[in-house]
Amino acid sequence: MNNTPLTIRPLLRDEMSLALDWAAAEGWNPGLHDAVPFLAEDPEGFLVGLLDGEPVAIVSAIRYGNSFAFGGFYIVRPDCRGRGFGLQMRLAAMARLAGRNVGLDGVLEQQENYRRYGFKFAHRNVRYAGKSARIPVEPPAATSLVSLTALPFEQLASYDRAFFPEPRLSFLNAWISQPQTVALGLIDQGELRGYGVLRACREGDKIGPLFADTPALAEALFNALCGTLPAGTSIFLDVPECNAAAVALAQRHGMTQVFETARMYSGNAPDISLDRTYGITSYELG
Repeated sequence: MNNTPLTIRPLLRDEMSLALDWAAAEGWNPGLHDAVPFLAEDPEGFLVGLLDGEPVAIVSAIRYGNSFAFGGFYIVRPDCRGRGFGLQMRLAAMARLAGRNVGLDGVLEQQENYRRYGFKFAHRNVRYAGKSARIPVEPPAATSLVSLTALPFEQLASYDRAFFPEPRLSFLNAWISQPQTVALGLIDQGELRGYGVLRACREGDKIGPLFADTPALAEALFNALCGTLPAGTSIFLDVPECNAAAVALAQRHGMTQVFETARMYSGNAPDISLDRTYGITSYELG
């Protein structure tokens, strides 16, 4: 290890493809159009570390509201690892997020490092992989499937608050409006009872988030989203392991575990509705 200082600055919008390419090389399978929503909530929330003007490391440090933040995209270019650059990026990210409760999804090899920096384990998130199937969709009685873009945005934002520690309006608006994305909600007597988003990724498609008030509604949303794909398309769902009904949904559809992280927080775990979370939004932004 050496102490060569990096020049650390916000990643520019037209440089976002670099972060996504590096994430793909790590096997994280980002969405094809993630750049716009990833920068929507906090345009200076991705940091790049430069050595002699060349990018060698990145990290995300996204601020939400006044009290919460989420870190991710912790990557050092493979040929530059072991030189202390990761530590510099981590310190820069935490300085940017000082005074906030910071969440992250730590990969196995980094979890002990995060503990040393004061992060506490909350639960595991497990990525399940499977294949889409065209299952006839019969929403539960008295409910109807609608496109989220056809709903009043305030209704979606209000429902989302139960699942995230702070409002994330700019992100949410961009997330459901991406190209090659299907965003569906379930309505019961005018009330939103669940929603899910399916987006095209480097490999196959990911569902995230998948929030629903009951297991039956989650099943209906899952089937409806998968039904928009050609049969046999690779699909991925990141499930909070502490929700047994979510794990059962993935297993019932023949999905298998391919990756796991530890959701950790620098403060107390926020009071969010994990029992109604059948798929988290993303490993990168929470």
